[in-house]
Amino acid sequence: MSAHGPGPGGRPGVAPGQKSMHFGASLRRLVRTLRPERPRLIAVGILGSVSVALAVLGPKILGDATNIVFNGVVGRMLPAGVTQQQAVEGLRASGHGQIADMVAGMKHLVPGQGIDFDALGRTILLVLGVYVLSAVFLWLQGRILAGVVQRTGYRLRQDVQAKIDRLSLAHLDAQPRGDVLSRVTNDIDNVTQSLQQTLSQLVTSVLTVIGVLVMMFYLSWQLALIALVTVPLSAILTVVIAKRAQGQFVMQWKSTGDLGGRVEEAFTGHELVTAFNAQDTFTASFETENDRLYRSSFKAQFISGTIMPVMSFVSNLNYVLVAVVGGLRVASGALTLGEVQAFIQYSRQFSQPLAQIASMSNLVQSGVASAERIFELLDAEEETPDPVPSERPAQVRGRVEFSHVSFRYTPDTPLIEDLNLVVEPGQTIAVVGPTGAGKTTLVNLIMRFYEIDAGTISLDGVDTRRMSREDLRDQVGMVLQDTWLFKGTIAENIAFGRAGATPADVLAAARATSVDRFVHALPEGYETVIDEEGGGVSAGEKQLITIARAFLADPQILILDEATSSVDTRTEVLVQQAMAELRRGRTSFVIAHRLSTIRDADLILVMEHGRIVEQGTHAGLLEADGAYARLYQSQFAAPVAEQA
Repeated sequence: MSAHGPGPGGRPGVAPGQKSMHFGASLRRLVRTLRPERPRLIAVGILGSVSVALAVLGPKILGDATNIVFNGVVGRMLPAGVTQQQAVEGLRASGHGQIADMVAGMKHLVPGQGIDFDALGRTILLVLGVYVLSAVFLWLQGRILAGVVQRTGYRLRQDVQAKIDRLSLAHLDAQPRGDVLSRVTNDIDNVTQSLQQTLSQLVTSVLTVIGVLVMMFYLSWQLALIALVTVPLSAILTVVIAKRAQGQFVMQWKSTGDLGGRVEEAFTGHELVTAFNAQDTFTASFETENDRLYRSSFKAQFISGTIMPVMSFVSNLNYVLVAVVGGLRVASGALTLGEVQAFIQYSRQFSQPLAQIASMSNLVQSGVASAERIFELLDAEEETPDPVPSERPAQVRGRVEFSHVSFRYTPDTPLIEDLNLVVEPGQTIAVVGPTGAGKTTLVNLIMRFYEIDAGTISLDGVDTRRMSREDLRDQVGMVLQDTWLFKGTIAENIAFGRAGATPADVLAAARATSVDRFVHALPEGYETVIDEEGGGVSAGEKQLITIARAFLADPQILILDEATSSVDTRTEVLVQQAMAELRRGRTSFVIAHRLSTIRDADLILVMEHGRIVEQGTHAGLLEADGAYARLYQSQFAAPVAEQA
């Protein structure tokens, strides 16, 4: 249900994203949302470990293949029939000491023997098998991880929807609808995409760094230390750049929500924007929001995008150092050519995941910025919980009593002060007054859309605050000036008024409220699909559908807030006949300016500045020549003259 806000001087809005959580706290909370997936995450870690372990073995095996080829090439250059040691001594004796050192460091060298193609073939098949198995385990990891991420997004959407159902109307009224929608859709989508793209890479990259580091130290601790020299430099540069980018990512997603709100306003009010030739005004405001989003997005992506080039430079620097020192060690016989080749591959493998982790920072920052906005919504103040156990009248007759009720939207702006009112069962109460007098606020307090500051509102002797909201609202039906229809058939929109309503119930409600008269003119009848905007039915017909919905609900208390304002004069006669039957035996609160709606009311309340300044019947209040008479002369005299 929706409700009108207060009159002038109403509640101030609260800017979305006004209080931003710390990046670390938001990231830890986002990680905690993955707890239900812990067993699958463990499986992801195991599969990733096996995949990485196999991938890390690949360069070592390829290095062995290189040694087989190189040993064969060098072996054929040496005389056959001598041992490796004898060949080394011969090279030294002939003055080739550096070559002798290199030959001495070569393993499994047989002088006079060429390339062992059988051994080379087995080694190549082995490395192919290793890489195939690594890819299979990586595929399984990705499949499981996709389910983990999508289920997390599913739970986030559930949590947000449940949270919105628990939020007070005051909080929702203070938030731009476009921004709330952006948090529910864009931000959750961004979080799931960020998790999908980062979790797999993060697990694989971290395991790769560990595995490669182990192999590097196994091959040569000296070269490993040289490779590690660039790691602190990479870490420092990444942290500095990431800190500068984070604020821009927060602004990017806040601007996305603001732009969504602007677009939503333009679309829902398209007819009025066109009628008042305000396209240029909306275009200008749209361009302002769009430009703000462009600038924040550009800065966020540009700043975070510098991480990859910086990491690439550091990686190449590391590659040069390893290649130079490794070549010298091969020449000295300390390492074989295959080991240096494997080490260079490990060096690249070591730098690549570090660069990937650094490049993921923009995805992580973007995802955490969206997560902050989602958590802000999840942490918003909720309605006060219902009492446990709750109370309810033994028999709901519809007696409503206001006793010394006070209410204000903001602490420094009084609205309703010390209001006393008793409405007996079956009475029709009309509430009139100027804009901002508190008419809609009065019925909102009955529904407990807002909580009163002082006094009590009771239903058949039971304080409504002692009742559960569900029990209270089950007894009340509302028809508002702003019609709300969801995308579905006319029958489904009417049946929304009562769970389990049968087609016969829907038809009876439609006939009682004159909906049946225009439905038969539609090609699909009651199966005609409409949406929030109406889709093929007029404004008056939409209002009739909402009235039929309230009729079907069969409540004990009716609230009609300007319910006939959009109904034409002919249709209004039909509606008033239906309403007269609907109000029979029920307590009704009618907020309306049309004389035909309030003329026959049992009691008319005249409100000004949150107070009831007059009450009585139509004739009695006219005779009193007070506030109601002045309102009558200004608003209702012309309609009466026309009817006469």
